[in-house]
Amino acid sequence: MTGAELPSDNTHTPGEGRYGEQVFRPDEGGEGDRIDLGALTYDATTLARLKLLGAGPGWNCLDVGAGTGTVARRLLDEARVETVLAVDRDVRFLAAHPVPGLTVLQGDVTSDDFAPGLFRLVHARFVLMHLPSPQHMVAKLSGLVAPGGVLVVSDAVDLTTASAPVTPYTRAMRAMWEGLRVSIGTDVSRVPGHPELLREAGLESVAAEIHVPPLLPGSAISRFWAETWERARVAMVGTGIVDDGQLDEAVRYLDSPRCTGLSPGMLTAWGWKGGAPTGT
Repeated sequence: MTGAELPSDNTHTPGEGRYGEQVFRPDEGGEGDRIDLGALTYDATTLARLKLLGAGPGWNCLDVGAGTGTVARRLLDEARVETVLAVDRDVRFLAAHPVPGLTVLQGDVTSDDFAPGLFRLVHARFVLMHLPSPQHMVAKLSGLVAPGGVLVVSDAVDLTTASAPVTPYTRAMRAMWEGLRVSIGTDVSRVPGHPELLREAGLESVAAEIHVPPLLPGSAISRFWAETWERARVAMVGTGIVDDGQLDEAVRYLDSPRCTGLSPGMLTAWGWKGGAPTGT
């Protein structure tokens, strides 16, 4: 692959299903930019962990829910892995930026017939929290890990708990999580249990960590939440936790030095498949 054009036999387009299109429509203007704001916030932490786990030359990797492909491309460019298969239900952003070593697959990882092979690294970020059965998905993804390989999953951890101060920000975050739970099934309350799911799937040397990015005026994460709230406005207001005026106030508060709340953390958990690696 030259990187100038993604070969047609490397892009597959089964099915029409699109996760979350009621709220986060891929065809809505600026959606790719919104996703990239999250990438600017979390990619460095993700890549650092994947490299510490050994991702590097000779590795073949599966990136599930790859979004705009920033992690997949950085695995190739910075970790120097051999290949990355990047999978998403909508691949318009992935296919727009082909690079050598990257294969794009449009597909549904929840489908029974999703079986792309075995990989030294299987990575899924901000995927499990949107699915009805994280336990089932962890078991399925662990089955795609080659002997000696590693499964890495990351999801959001809500820090606007009952003991957190009540501010325009915390009120909006609570409305967002409830609105997404009702509209598209997102449930971050289960995320702290991810390490146990990895152990239940038979993986070894399971461990986890949490990264919490600071909320600063004009930062990528603050802009990400402002854009996310705007797209989720109907669902958020529908909860009754906020009205339109309070949501507008929360957006202004995000860009204010008074905003000292904790952004949702990213919990990353990983576990190893027993056995010796066999090539890539």
